[in-house]
Amino acid sequence: MTRPLIFMDPFPRTEEMVYTPETVTALDQLGDVVSHFGSRAPDALVEEVLPRVEIIIGQTAMPRERLDRAPHLRAILNVKANWEPNIDYGEAQARGIHVLSAAPSMAPAVAEFCIGQAIALTRGLPEADRLFRSGKESYGIKGARQHYGLLGTRVGLIGFGNLGRELVPLLRPFGGEMLVHDPWLSDEYLRLEGLVPSSLTDLLTSARVIFVLAGVTTENEGFLDRRKLELVQPDASLILASRAEVVDFETLIELGDSGRIRVAIDVFPQEPVPDDHPCRHSRNILFSAHIAGAMKASYARIRSAMLDDTTQILKGFPPMRMQQAVPRLAEISCSR
Repeated sequence: MTRPLIFMDPFPRTEEMVYTPETVTALDQLGDVVSHFGSRAPDALVEEVLPRVEIIIGQTAMPRERLDRAPHLRAILNVKANWEPNIDYGEAQARGIHVLSAAPSMAPAVAEFCIGQAIALTRGLPEADRLFRSGKESYGIKGARQHYGLLGTRVGLIGFGNLGRELVPLLRPFGGEMLVHDPWLSDEYLRLEGLVPSSLTDLLTSARVIFVLAGVTTENEGFLDRRKLELVQPDASLILASRAEVVDFETLIELGDSGRIRVAIDVFPQEPVPDDHPCRHSRNILFSAHIAGAMKASYARIRSAMLDDTTQILKGFPPMRMQQAVPRLAEISCSR
């Protein structure tokens, strides 16, 4: 009996991230593995595997004409956390091909990071560190008059997807009301989750801590523009944890740098950030370099979910752990 062919084409993921020796052993038990690292697989290699391939792990381009040449394909497992624009999602769904994303595996680490950023901002830790290093610190209540913390504080979540679902349980012990704005979800669903559905305006004007968790789509790029960002109440804390393209980035830098609001940023419109970008001169913003989800534990979860769902699919069962693409939502999300 011919063993299933598994094609590993995960660039920009590396072998260290998704193809450890333990993973190699596990995949070898499931089928014959053809792997390519260091770049997207060349067309010649893709064409060679198409007639036999059953599982693609990675970001291989699969338009309709390639799907036609892959009669045994059962699933495409994207081991990144976004939808690529190089797949015909509707046609894959029509043919019963699972298209999956590793986004749920990254969310726990990002949610934990968001809590750390929120505490750092609300308790004034970046400023306290700067003042101490310059010998200008104040002790006790004198140095903490402007702090407010997370306990009992109203928070707002803009977007309630994988990241929001991981963040909410971490926020619950702080006891604050949680407002959510997500136009893709019904108010009743949010209420059943113990959350308060909110318009974007109400959330921006009333939440003391705001988490921007929305992914970017062709429909919402730049929706947090200057007019919206200026609605945020003075001295509120805003954590940008999803995609920089959903905000007017220059305005966010301006508001944070001026001290109008407290801002933490982990993602940028261009990465790496140019050396001469004005944000590098800001003293009032908490910056990090897209590290929120980049932990060994995140990649271990990706490998585990990938192996679990590959096993499920090859047995003829539905995947259980990775996120299934919804064609319309994937197509409007994959422009970025």
